[in-house]
Amino acid sequence: MTDSKKLIDIIQKISTQIQMDKDYLTELDNVIGDGDHGINMARGFKEVEKKLSDFSNKDIGSILKAVGMALVSTVGGASGPLYGTAFMRAGAAIGAKNEMDGNDFLNAMEAAIEGIKMRGKSHEGEKTMLDALIPAYNAMKKSYEENNDFKAAISKGVEAAEKGVEYTKTIIATKGRASYLGERSIGHQDPGATSACLMLKVIQSSL
Repeated sequence: MTDSKKLIDIIQKISTQIQMDKDYLTELDNVIGDGDHGINMARGFKEVEKKLSDFSNKDIGSILKAVGMALVSTVGGASGPLYGTAFMRAGAAIGAKNEMDGNDFLNAMEAAIEGIKMRGKSHEGEKTMLDALIPAYNAMKKSYEENNDFKAAISKGVEAAEKGVEYTKTIIATKGRASYLGERSIGHQDPGATSACLMLKVIQSSL
């Protein structure tokens, strides 16, 4: 069970991790994208950090929606609308709750994925963040339904996300700037899938 205070702590840790991996994410994006994924994500989460003190009396849904709005307004490129939509859809799925259990998290993650699909007009297998998030969601859902243990489920999710990131190296990009490279995008991992995996790892280590 996660409450609003714990969620704020996790968001802070995600921001810290994104800042730490800014150069790595940008390096990945230099090869197949605009070369700004890490820079943009770091800027967006810096803006989120500024708002954390305003979140203390808010419910979980409102916090996630506020994070999404901050990302939409400050993260450039495709990542801002995609991650922003994901957080806003997740917030809408949870609503005015002050505590979130495993089922709530899975519902929020499913809503986030559907939001990304809608906003990006994308699906699994196109070398995007969905190639980390969808396998992670499926693995978590299966694990949680079998064991009702969220810590075990998030571990399975991270494992699946890591495999998803590796999988992006083997496929041709069909979305965004990377799609211009065609077959030359093979061999390179997707920056969005990588940042999505990083966030899941932070959640795992925070529980």
